[in-house]
Amino acid sequence: IVQMARDAGANKVYLASAAPPVRYPNVYGIDMPTKDELVAHDRTVEEIRALIGCDALIYQDVAGMKRAVGSLNPALDGFDASCFDGTYVTGDIDLEAITRMNGSRPRVEETEEDSSRLALPNPA
Repeated sequence: IVQMARDAGANKVYLASAAPPVRYPNVYGIDMPTKDELVAHDRTVEEIRALIGCDALIYQDVAGMKRAVGSLNPALDGFDASCFDGTYVTGDIDLEAITRMNGSRPRVEETEEDSSRLALPNPA
């Protein structure tokens, strides 16, 4: 997207997200990438900005997102934001559980091209 904007003549490209950066895998039945496949895992916003090549990158913060959702429904007593904050609501998810789940994921053979995910340079 950044390159498309530049190719169209943009001198500066600013990206803003209404959500916080996705830093942790979702383990509740949604096929999300592993932590090492997430652009925001173990990266600062500045590192993400440099990686994707935009001039400025703005994310909603987790606390602000939770306040916004809570203001829409004051009766809501929390919700799952684990992919943003790493706090899993069931309380039984830890690094060992995530590693075990990732080990059971189907792997693309080295000879096959996996076009479903964007390859990012993420240290293990």
